[in-house]
Amino acid sequence: MNRIDQRFEELKRQGRKALIPYITAGDPGPEHTVGFMHALVEAGADVIELGVPFSDPMADGPVIQKACERALAKGTRLVDLLDMVAEFRQSDSVTPVVLMGYLNPIERIGYAHFAKRAASVGVDGVLVVDMPPEEAEEFGPLLKAHDLAAIFLVAPTTSSARAATICAHGEGYLYYVSLKGVTGAATLNADDVAAHLAPLKEMTALPLCVGFGIRDGVTAAEVAKVADGVIVGSALVNRIAANVETPEVIAGELRTVLGEMRAAMDA
Repeated sequence: MNRIDQRFEELKRQGRKALIPYITAGDPGPEHTVGFMHALVEAGADVIELGVPFSDPMADGPVIQKACERALAKGTRLVDLLDMVAEFRQSDSVTPVVLMGYLNPIERIGYAHFAKRAASVGVDGVLVVDMPPEEAEEFGPLLKAHDLAAIFLVAPTTSSARAATICAHGEGYLYYVSLKGVTGAATLNADDVAAHLAPLKEMTALPLCVGFGIRDGVTAAEVAKVADGVIVGSALVNRIAANVETPEVIAGELRTVLGEMRAAMDA
């Protein structure tokens, strides 16, 4: 049982829901990322999703696209991100870390090398946006061999047959995309989310975590009523973007945003 499974077991015993923040590694500079990760944990993060900067993040809206651009402009590479996780693990051995990104950077360093290195530095799961389970014949077994959870996305437009395939191959948790569109979209309806999660609960025992459209404590609390976890990205990345000239204040900004969500969810 890896850290992700352990964390969701703990939350289930406590009757609490997971709060999963996303930030792009290397934004606004690689020297800040590990400090941001610790700040997120201090504010109540249960799992951290760490974005791998990529030049063509097609599933992401302009907020995260620009974060990737800032990180890439500072030279942040996948190998640097793995070093960041290793540094984070020096003082945090329990918080699960999931890498989220696209296949190209992983292909460049090689599937086998990536899986071995990711496991050795303390990564717990991998979500590759453009690698569905049907195309993971080579990569999937490598992840499993190194106890790295293969996490997949399900959208409102996903057919029942395809959702069943995803559920059969998924590990760690299922990332339900609450909106039709890219990250950072503005509207979210918790009742609609609940209706879409209901059939998924019949297909899998994996925790169902909802992302896209989580903006504040109110939306986080609403989604937490119907899901096992709440994933927040753009609301945090926006705070980073607003303070790129004063990076020393960003950790405090992240604590404020995430702390509000944690308090609302727990209430």
